[in-house]
Amino acid sequence: MNQLPPPVRRAQTQQGTTADEYDDGPIVFRPASKDGQKARLSIQGPSGCGKTWTGLSISGGLAEGERFAVIDTERNAATLYVNDLPVEFDHFPMRRYNPRGLIKALAAAAQAGYPVVMIDSLTHFWKGAEGTLDQVSQVADSKYSGNTFAAWKDGGEIQDDMIEALMSFPGHVVATMRASEKWVLEKGSKTPVSKGLLAEQRKGIEFEFGVAAEMDEANRLRFIKSRCPSFRGLVLNQPDGARDIAKPYLDWLRSGAKEIDTSAWIDAAGTEDATPQSLLALYREVEAASALATPLMHPQTGQPTSLGAYIKERGTALKNAQQ
Repeated sequence: MNQLPPPVRRAQTQQGTTADEYDDGPIVFRPASKDGQKARLSIQGPSGCGKTWTGLSISGGLAEGERFAVIDTERNAATLYVNDLPVEFDHFPMRRYNPRGLIKALAAAAQAGYPVVMIDSLTHFWKGAEGTLDQVSQVADSKYSGNTFAAWKDGGEIQDDMIEALMSFPGHVVATMRASEKWVLEKGSKTPVSKGLLAEQRKGIEFEFGVAAEMDEANRLRFIKSRCPSFRGLVLNQPDGARDIAKPYLDWLRSGAKEIDTSAWIDAAGTEDATPQSLLALYREVEAASALATPLMHPQTGQPTSLGAYIKERGTALKNAQQ
């Protein structure tokens, strides 16, 4: 069931918005910079390889002494390491794995101001109860007369929205994924050949992250993709996540870059003296920073939404009130 069409990125829309005003903006090229970039790191591996321990250590290093958030689908596995690692974190266990639930948890973590969120593990939102595969099966039966292929139109959107929220979280993100070894029979051979570890998530999801690594049972970590030059081709034996991974990653992200505080955008979107013109300009500013999908809790409804959708909703409401 992993042979799916590639994800399609869709613009965030909101019922009742003016698509031509917000979605048909000008194409403006700006000087490139790393301003506001955050760590996006995934670790995949089989059970017992040390994903949770290493993920917690990396998250603690990225948090630089602040408390961070852990979204736990592994039956409280992260809590077993309290007092074993020099990190402090707050913990939210999940038992149902609807991707929309992860979006809501990310919005709550963003609202609370956590500098880092760790998801342990992302696998459950793919193949667990109410995960993407389960969602597709349910939609196929209820909407498409059992046609699973047609149901991927809906399932793919749910998955894409989850990834957009994950990649747009205003802090650093560390995600673990279960993985199993992939064996193939090559042409002319009767002996299976190992092709490495295959993450138990949508095919290719590890490449959504800026840095992706895999771990084996010997607690050896190998980077399989990295935008950070320090990690390319690197293999670490029993790594110290804070020292060996978080520090060089932060040093690279901050080199020649400045921090961006998304809370200022949220405040500007909700201010009482906002106008349709100021909100459209704010939308363009957030769009230029690739932050439209930043998850947040709607200030009025308390439901998860995105920064872009919230700005658009307010701007459209104010414009309609003037007519």
